[in-house]
Amino acid sequence: MPPLDIARRLLPLTVGMWMAVLAAPLAWSQDAPTTEAVVSALAGLEAPSDLEVPALRQQATDRLKSKADAVALKRRPVSAQLNKLPHLNLDIQFNPDTPVIRPESYREIGRIADALTNPALMSSTFLIVGRTESTGRRDNNLALSQRRAEAIRDALVITFRVSSKRLLAVGLGEEQLLDADRPKSAVNQQSTIVTIR
Repeated sequence: MPPLDIARRLLPLTVGMWMAVLAAPLAWSQDAPTTEAVVSALAGLEAPSDLEVPALRQQATDRLKSKADAVALKRRPVSAQLNKLPHLNLDIQFNPDTPVIRPESYREIGRIADALTNPALMSSTFLIVGRTESTGRRDNNLALSQRRAEAIRDALVITFRVSSKRLLAVGLGEEQLLDADRPKSAVNQQSTIVTIR
């Protein structure tokens, strides 16, 4: 086959491949919330919450120690109040079984930081809630979720210069499932940022 015929046959494949490569970041960015969407989700707290982070952490620990709700399916959340406050679920990716944030998640964390410095949210305080799906030991999941919540807070503070006074972190492991009907679902690994004051 002459070289020109080979080039003509390969050109559509090459163009198609490059279009897919160029479109991939666009598709990803459509899934991640925009800064405006983050501001909208976190604004509107009518009154400061009486939620106490140490008490919330203690509730999760006490539940583990008492072995209450041993079956994860349909497990009640530790705090129903968290879902009633302005919040946004974050799909921050971590290396498996570690609190190490994957590089591709820093774009989403940057958008969160941009939103937190928006005038509509500048006087607010936020709680970052870490969680895990229901696999492995509950005590390990609780500890891992705490380290992951702290990793997100640290990225916001150190990398994006959000004031540490405005950010709290708590890990609730599998004690605050997003989808209690599917406790092993990956959606339960999502973290949440909640406006508390």
